[in-house]
Amino acid sequence: NCFFSFLSFLAHCSCDNMVPSCLNFRRIWLVNVFQGMLLLSMDNGLEAATAATSANETDRLALIDFKNLITQDPLGIMGSWNDSTHFCNWLGVSCNPSKERVVILNLEAQQLAGSIPASIGNLSFLTGINLRNNSFHGQLPQETGRLLQLQHINLTYNSLSGKIPINVSHCTELRTLDVSYNNFIGKIPDQLSSLSKLVLLGLGANNLSGSIPPWIGNFSSLFKLSLALNNLQGGIPSELGKLSGLGHLQLYGNFLSGQIPSSIYNISSIYFFSVTQNQLYGQLPPDVGLRFPGLQVFAGGVNNFTGPIPVSLSNASGLQVLDFAQNSLVGTIPTNLGSLQSLVRLNFDQNNLGRGEIGDLDFFSSLANCSSLEVLGLAQNNFGGELPSSIANLSTQLKILTLGENLLHKSIPVGIQNLVNLTLLGLEGNYLNGSVPDGIGKLQNLEGLHLNVNRFSGLIPSSVGNLTRLTRLFLEENRFEGSIPPSLGKCQNLQNLNLSSNKLNGTIPKEIIGLSSLSVALVMSHNSLTGSVPLEVGKLDNLEKLDISDNKLSGGIPDTLGNCISLGRLLLEGNQFGGTIPEAMRNLRGLEDLDISHNNLSGKIPDFLAQLSSLRLLNLSYNNFEGEVSREEYGMGGQVSILGDIYSYGILLLEMFTGKSPTDTMFKDALSIHKFVKSALPEHVMDIIDPLMPLEEETDDDIEKNEHNIEEIAITRDQSQINRSRITECIVEVMKIGLMCSSRSSQKRMLMNFVVNKLRGVRDSFLSSNNWRRTR
Repeated sequence: NCFFSFLSFLAHCSCDNMVPSCLNFRRIWLVNVFQGMLLLSMDNGLEAATAATSANETDRLALIDFKNLITQDPLGIMGSWNDSTHFCNWLGVSCNPSKERVVILNLEAQQLAGSIPASIGNLSFLTGINLRNNSFHGQLPQETGRLLQLQHINLTYNSLSGKIPINVSHCTELRTLDVSYNNFIGKIPDQLSSLSKLVLLGLGANNLSGSIPPWIGNFSSLFKLSLALNNLQGGIPSELGKLSGLGHLQLYGNFLSGQIPSSIYNISSIYFFSVTQNQLYGQLPPDVGLRFPGLQVFAGGVNNFTGPIPVSLSNASGLQVLDFAQNSLVGTIPTNLGSLQSLVRLNFDQNNLGRGEIGDLDFFSSLANCSSLEVLGLAQNNFGGELPSSIANLSTQLKILTLGENLLHKSIPVGIQNLVNLTLLGLEGNYLNGSVPDGIGKLQNLEGLHLNVNRFSGLIPSSVGNLTRLTRLFLEENRFEGSIPPSLGKCQNLQNLNLSSNKLNGTIPKEIIGLSSLSVALVMSHNSLTGSVPLEVGKLDNLEKLDISDNKLSGGIPDTLGNCISLGRLLLEGNQFGGTIPEAMRNLRGLEDLDISHNNLSGKIPDFLAQLSSLRLLNLSYNNFEGEVSREEYGMGGQVSILGDIYSYGILLLEMFTGKSPTDTMFKDALSIHKFVKSALPEHVMDIIDPLMPLEEETDDDIEKNEHNIEEIAITRDQSQINRSRITECIVEVMKIGLMCSSRSSQKRMLMNFVVNKLRGVRDSFLSSNNWRRTR
């Protein structure tokens, strides 16, 4: 129309002197042109608006799909996702301000549960998605691969499963791909090799299998690589050495094997290096501290590394964690490690360090410079000598000090009381002696005090009662004497207390046996405790194990013991308890092991014992009971019947072959028939055999039958000698079976089917002898 009007205008107004009619037509034409242009502009704008509305609606519908799959929303986040506000204003949603398209979906740590819809792939402008620390489950949709502008994915700490979708490889703009701490399975898809712009690749803490792909070495921008806590096998690819900008390498908690490729040590930018808990071996490079000058974390525990600790580690002046526990490292701790003033954790537990000599711990003096040190782990090595007095100068920030199972002698330095922030002090399994310093009571942050299996003597310091945060106190297998300090009753967080195998005497303090916090174990066996069991024992309603066996306790078993309803093991054997089994013990329905043997108990065996359905060991032997626990009733516990009889069967074997009763007057103090036989095996077994036991020997009749044949006499005598040797061997084997069956520890006793098979083996071996057949 505009063009037609323009032609008409030219036709009518071509004269030089325009007439009024021509001027009027010009005005009309200009109006038409303006109207036409306006209409054209409106048409184009309408089309653009329609397209934008359609795209925005696609985003809105995708978000609605996401909302509809949310099954738990305790914080009410999805409440804002409604039509009363534009979706760009919904919580967790960020849009491009000009196009009103969703660019970021951030719902981190909102306690959401649900699954991710396939329509997530319709958010075509999305550059970042962060669902970290929620409870999303199901699979990650393949449609995620349609998000071509996506740069960041963080789905860590959820419960996503299935395989990592290969279509994610289409998101070639990705800088961050972190799906750690989920349940993904399968191999790492080779298609992910297309994500060449990655800066962070986090696949840790899943169930991924296979090997580490070498193509990861092509990610030239990669700064952090986490493949930890999976099921990856094979070696570490040498190609990872091409990651010249890598700073953070986490490979711990896999099944990786072989040596660490030398190329890895060329990545001078590494500051975090952890390969803990794999199957790696080899020596650490002597110059590792020079190659990794910015190292802050260097961890390779639970592997098979050998050789010495590199002295060059002192060059990594920012080192905070040095942890190579559970390896086979040898030599000494370099004294220059004391120059690492940022050191927080130094752990070489379970290696072969030290020479078992005086001066092995001289490096302690250099560690005084490590003022931030919180963990010092040196347990289960070969460190000898004594604890140096410089232990007093260690960091006051020290929380964990483990020196157990070494070869340390002499006493604990008094200065140990300076380490006031210790939460664990482990000195067990050494040869430490003397008394425990009273200043130990100043370590009031202690939660674990392990002094067991040493040669400590004297009294248990009453100051231990000041350690009110203690949860574990292990003093067993020492030479402590005197009474148990009642002050231990102030340790009202104590869960596990073991005072067994000492020389303690006196009565059991009611403050301790009534300590209701005790839940794991209370063990005071193998001492010389006297008196009765305090009624306060009934307060131990959370306790799983009570062992007061092998003392000199007397009186009756208290009725209040029936309140200890959490008991799984109750060991009272080897005392002087009298009376009957209290009826209240029927409440101990979780009881698995009950040993009240070697006491003076009497009366009828209670019927309720057969109703303790969890019972697997019942030992009532060497008392004065009447009646029996019928096998038919035992039956929920057919195994109980077997294990309950095993001990007595073992003792019976020893009785038969020695001709001695366990109550023989020779068995007193620490000597028992079990120890009597054990001490004679194997060389002196024939010395303890019952002299009345008939053994196959050469007889006068044998001689008389062959008196005219010297050669036959010689053969007969040789056969008798061989037979006697064979008999001795068989008796030794039978005695060993008896000893195993009568072991104090029920876990060490043989099951009856094994006993039968063993005895049959002994019999068959004996009968198979040609010499035996000939002398029969």
